[in-house]
Amino acid sequence: MPTPLITDELDVLQSVADPARYPRIIELGCGAAALSRALLARFPACEVTALEVDARQHAKNLRNPQAGLHFVQAGAQAIPFGPQSFDLALMLKSLHHVPLDLLDTALAEVHRVLRPQGLLYVSEPVFAGPLNAVIRLFNDEEQVRAAALRALERAVATGAWEAVTELSFEMPVHYRDFADFERRQIGVTFADHQLDAATLQAVRERFETHMTADGAFFVRPMRVNLLRRCS
Repeated sequence: MPTPLITDELDVLQSVADPARYPRIIELGCGAAALSRALLARFPACEVTALEVDARQHAKNLRNPQAGLHFVQAGAQAIPFGPQSFDLALMLKSLHHVPLDLLDTALAEVHRVLRPQGLLYVSEPVFAGPLNAVIRLFNDEEQVRAAALRALERAVATGAWEAVTELSFEMPVHYRDFADFERRQIGVTFADHQLDAATLQAVRERFETHMTADGAFFVRPMRVNLLRRCS
């Protein structure tokens, strides 16, 4: 069966963990909280608490409030909420950003703040594809993404979590030009990508091989793991 092309990950989330049934939601490593904002537009009865460890991004989020969306500056390894506070936890391209020595702690924290039978939705980019081949020139995440997957496997092995499903899909990604790519991938606030001239040129050259008259088009392979808290 071919891997489906998905333009809106909220559709994937809704298909496996309908937010209408899990209205108390926490997003860990929310970035600009794009999916949480869209979720609340589709499911206005939900409440989303969005955690972001990066101070600059958190400040930007606070300047753009939305009904039902609450921003907190914190990391997944130390969630400042009590036990069983949430029905659903979201980690969208964020688990592999948790420090490697704190991955198990972070998943234990998520378990703590979820109610029994609550769900953890983890969406991670797969280390493959042409876009990955460009980005890895300055940000090689092969080891951290593999470590994130192993942490999920360890969590399930403890018996505290049930593996509900794993699925794959691809998301289209478009950049107008290299300047757009540089702004969105190299100049992000949560990372400190200081590229020397030679590396920047190598990235530009590899990126430019994908340019068309309408920009550069890629697909990003994604994997979703859905876990359920057992106890």
